[in-house]
Amino acid sequence: MTIREFKMPDVGEGLTEAEILKWFVQPGDTVTDGQVVCEVETAKAAVELPIPFDGVVHALLFEEGTTVDVGQVIISVQTGEAEAPAPAAAAAAPAVAAEAPAAEAEAEPAARQPVLVGYGVSTASTKRRPRKAPAGTAAQNGSSAPVAPAAPAAPAAPAPLPAVPAQPTGERPLAKPPVRKLAKDLGIDLASVVPTGDGGVVTREDVHAAAAAVITPQTAVPAAAPAPVTAPVAAATAPAADASARETRIPVKGVRKVTAQAMVQSAFTAPHVTEFVTLDVTRTMKLVQELKDDPDLAGLRINPLLLVAKAVLVAIRRNPDVNASWDEAAQEIVLKHYVNLGIAAATPRGLIVPNIKDAHAKTLGELSQALSSLVATARDGKTSPADMQNGTITITNVGVFGVDTGTPILNPGESAILAVGAIKLQPWVHKGKVKPRQVTTLALSFDHRLIDGELGSRFLADIAAVLEHPRRLVTWA
Repeated sequence: MTIREFKMPDVGEGLTEAEILKWFVQPGDTVTDGQVVCEVETAKAAVELPIPFDGVVHALLFEEGTTVDVGQVIISVQTGEAEAPAPAAAAAAPAVAAEAPAAEAEAEPAARQPVLVGYGVSTASTKRRPRKAPAGTAAQNGSSAPVAPAAPAAPAAPAPLPAVPAQPTGERPLAKPPVRKLAKDLGIDLASVVPTGDGGVVTREDVHAAAAAVITPQTAVPAAAPAPVTAPVAAATAPAADASARETRIPVKGVRKVTAQAMVQSAFTAPHVTEFVTLDVTRTMKLVQELKDDPDLAGLRINPLLLVAKAVLVAIRRNPDVNASWDEAAQEIVLKHYVNLGIAAATPRGLIVPNIKDAHAKTLGELSQALSSLVATARDGKTSPADMQNGTITITNVGVFGVDTGTPILNPGESAILAVGAIKLQPWVHKGKVKPRQVTTLALSFDHRLIDGELGSRFLADIAAVLEHPRRLVTWA
C-alpha cells in the first residue's frame, strides 16, 4: 500500500488560498483518475477539483468551510494492490515486483506535482498561517495523524499508477483538463502548441502564446465587481448575530477579499473620470417589445440590457481607442482589436464580472444567447476564473435595484465601465411638448491615462445616441 497526497492547487492563477465548499467523497470511497473529489471557492468562482490518481480515500484533512493555503495536503489516497497496515510491508511488496521502468514512472510525479487545475503549486512559495482547528474528526488539519508518517515513505515505495502510462509524450499532447478546455474555447490545436511546462506539459501560458495573433493576454487580475452594488454580498455572508451584540465581525476572505484587493488596486492605480448623461429611451423600449414579438428571435431573451450591450459595441467601433489597456511595465498603450464585454452579475457568492468573449463579432441573436448563458452560469456558481479574465469594457446594470446611477470603479486592466440606471417614466420635452417618456441615466467611468475627456465624452454620447434612436444600430453598424 502507498499513501499518496493531493495538495490544494492554485485554481485562480496566482491566488494563495481557497475555501473547501463541499466534499464529494468520504474515507473508504474508491476514486479514479480525473474523478471530482471536492468543490472549492476562490477568485469568485466555485471550482471542482479532480483527483489525479486512482485509489481508496484514506483521509480528508480539512472539513467543509475551511480555508486552506495553496500547497497544503487536503486529501490522502491509498494506491497500489497491497493493503498492508504497516509502511514497511507496503514498501516491501513493490520493491520485489517493480523494475526500473516503474521506478522512472514514479519519479516523474515526485518531481512534478500532478495538479489538474490552475498553474500548479510552487512548494517554495507556500506559506502556512495559523488557523483554528475545527472540532470533530482527527483528520481535520494537515499536521494531524495517520497520513503524516506514511507520506515520506511514498517516494521510497514506488507502485504502478494508472495515470503513468499516459505521461510520455505521444500523439496526444500533455495538458491539464482546464488547459485543454482553454485551448478548445480559443480554437487552438494543442498539437500545434510548443510546451514549456515540466515534462513537456502544455501550460495556460503556452495556449495564450499560441493565440497571441488574435488575443492579447492581460495581466491576470481577478475580475471584481463595481463598488455601487456590493451591499448584497455583506448581507448574504454575515453570520447570525447575537441579539444583544452591538457589533458583528465578518472575516475578510474569499469573494470579499478578492473584491477589496481589486477595487483598491484599481482606485489607486487608474485615475478615474466619471461622466453622466440622461436620455430618453422610449424608442429603445418599443424596439425591445417588437423584438420579443419577432418570430426570428423566438426563444431568445430580449431585454434592454441586450440593446445597451449592442449600443456599447457600436460606440466602440466608432471610437476604437477606448478599447485599450495600460501596460505599466512596458510603458505602452495596448489597443484591443477584440471586445470581451464584461457583465456584472449578482450571485449567491457575491458579485462577479464574467465577460462575453469576442462580443464584437456576434449578431444580436448570438449576443442574446451568450448573455443568457453568462448570467445563468454565474447564478449557478459555475463561472470559471478564465471566464472573468481578459475583459476589455464592462457594463453594470444598477438599474435593476432601482438606482438612478453611480460612479463605478474600473475592473483592473480594463479601460471603461458603464453603469446603467433605472428606466423610469418621467416628464420630458418631446417635439416641443412635455410628455411622459421613459428616461434613464448612464454613467461612464474611464481610465484617464488611456482616455482623455474628449474621447470619453464622444464614446458616451454615441452610446446615448444609439439608445435614443435605435435605428443607428443599423445605420452606424
